[in-house]
Amino acid sequence: MWNLSFTPPQVIEARVLTRLPDSLRQPRPTAWVDANKPGYVMDSFLEGPAFDRAGNLYLADIPYGRIFRVSPELQWTQVAQYEGWPNGLAVHRDGSVWIADYRRGILRLDAAPGRVDTLLGHRNSESFKGVNDLAFDAQGQCYFTDQGQTGLHDPTGRVYRLRENGQLDLLLGNAPSPNGLALSADGKLLFVAVTRGNAVWRAPLLPDGSISKMGAFQTFFGASGPDGMALDAEGRLVVAHASLGGAFVLNARGEVTHFVRSPVGATVTNVAFRPGTRELLMTESQTGSVLTAELPAPGQLLYSHDTPG
Repeated sequence: MWNLSFTPPQVIEARVLTRLPDSLRQPRPTAWVDANKPGYVMDSFLEGPAFDRAGNLYLADIPYGRIFRVSPELQWTQVAQYEGWPNGLAVHRDGSVWIADYRRGILRLDAAPGRVDTLLGHRNSESFKGVNDLAFDAQGQCYFTDQGQTGLHDPTGRVYRLRENGQLDLLLGNAPSPNGLALSADGKLLFVAVTRGNAVWRAPLLPDGSISKMGAFQTFFGASGPDGMALDAEGRLVVAHASLGGAFVLNARGEVTHFVRSPVGATVTNVAFRPGTRELLMTESQTGSVLTAELPAPGQLLYSHDTPG
């Protein structure tokens, strides 16, 4: 007989590190809010935390097309504002910030002049459904999700890989709302947060770059679902949940070992480790706050902070 036991997850209490200054809040109707948060007038919706080599934190504000930079001293600067809906951010090794923009595709921000250029606006002349998040592997290949308004009623969300030579690979085409994604340090595993399926999917990445035997790694509940994700140096997966007020930490078996609880709102949309530390930062979009907590291990080394070979 199997001797199965359940250990309740350890709760880690997060705290507010900083919040969007009042001078940068814009409480007015927008088309994004009308479609995604009907009935609300919002002043921001923070997403996409990503660190550069200088320790600056970049954040996206989806409804207002803004990118912010928060210095190590917690000073906020609006780096860019443009016609778009920026969501996920990832810093390239060359210092540019890549943007998953729902309306415009994959963009690149040169932070010094605040210039935003299009890297990939469509696939074979077909518009994307609405890209959501992105991540680099150790070789600099960019994986991104194309979520749009897919869900259980329309499980056609996609996951792509953009190779450094410009080749675009379709890896997955049947996900009900693919959102955040993460890649293991050895490049052998791909994790995808499937928001409206309320699950995290896990797929082995084969030597030829294809995926195989994708399955549900962990399932959740709630009015929304898993959102942004990050891996620590010991292989644990941190999963922001957009309606349960925090982030779940999963071990290699998919078991929940810790829950990082928000002290303010319930809409925890994304997570990132401060490079080289155990400090996890979380965007809480309901209140426009950035939360912080100490986790058991430091974050996995990122492509942007790795030394070029």
